[in-house]
Amino acid sequence: MAVETTAVTGALIKTLIKIFGIPVVTSAVATSLGFMFMWPKTPREAFIRIACTILFSTIFGPVLVIALRSAWPTLFDAARDVAVFYGTEPAFGFLFIAAPVMVCAGLPAWWVVGAVVRWLDKRKNKDIGELAVDAVALVNQVRGKA
Repeated sequence: MAVETTAVTGALIKTLIKIFGIPVVTSAVATSLGFMFMWPKTPREAFIRIACTILFSTIFGPVLVIALRSAWPTLFDAARDVAVFYGTEPAFGFLFIAAPVMVCAGLPAWWVVGAVVRWLDKRKNKDIGELAVDAVALVNQVRGKA
């Protein structure tokens, strides 16, 4: 009985790693890349940015992979062939393409959240109306209407 339970538990752990492991690992890579370029000023900002990067990578990464596979299926076939050439499982070829795409999906969250946190930090003592006025002024300035 114990052997069967252990086998089922092992299979369950492998399945969970396959389902959740790839997004978590790619999210961690995206977060570490974000730390290299824009270091958070407070632990709270770091937590928010890490959480948003993981969320973006987990949600938008697979969507981008699906879109890329639909648009360019031969890329994934070639990656599978490379995996077989190196003596690994053909499924690893999919990861050769999917992992970098999922990392790229998380990076914008790191930078956008960091920029928004810093923009809001400069306007600590303003109410929502004053923030809206500042946002409109910034948009107009970027558009060249200022």
